Amino acid sequence: MKGNNRESRFGKREKRKKTNIILNSLIALVIILIIVVSAKIFFGGNNDQALPADEQTASESKQNEKNKGNDIEQNEDKDEEKADKESEEEEKETEENAEEEPEEDKEQVVTEGGSGPDVEKTIENPSWKPVGTSQTGEHTAVYDQNHADWQEMLSAISYATGVDQGNMTVWFLGNNGPNSSVGTVSTKDQSEKYRVYIDWVDGEGWKPSRVEVLNAIN
Repeated sequence: MKGNNRESRFGKREKRKKTNIILNSLIALVIILIIVVSAKIFFGGNNDQALPADEQTASESKQNEKNKGNDIEQNEDKDEEKADKESEEEEKETEENAEEEPEEDKEQVVTEGGSGPDVEKTIENPSWKPVGTSQTGEHTAVYDQNHADWQEMLSAISYATGVDQGNMTVWFLGNNGPNSSVGTVSTKDQSEKYRVYIDWVDGEGWKPSRVEVLNAIN
């Protein structure tokens, strides 16, 4: 009986010993697996993160280059707009200066000679305007020095020749056809002499159409 009990205890001890070895081996295996997996995750994670970082840097570099390109294009567009605006302002200023120039100097046409041998040159200017009128209703030319029509005819002659009425001698002023008159005037010292053709414009007054510069008397 005692011998059998010893064998039974010995067998149990051996079995427990084997069980402990197996358990310890499994535990060691699990620990090794944990270490391997952890190392793979740690080192592999760093490699995985490094690639996106490089890609992000490259992407940011491309974006920066694109932004620089856009800035250059925008600056070029602004420069073109500025140049166009300056060009438009210069053209406008040129047009305004041209408008400010005396139309008489810009448009008048001067030709040698005229309707007779006493004509030195003939001046025509499309920019001449009617001098205005205080008269109303149907117009008929009146060659009376006390009439408003006479004074308005002299105003048109003075406007065309530049001779002030206070320095003007009227040699002749008469009819030259329907709603048309002609006058011969000079300065009081007779150093300048003109023959002036004027036409009536309804509601606007007498308008010069042609000036002949005559040979001076003196």
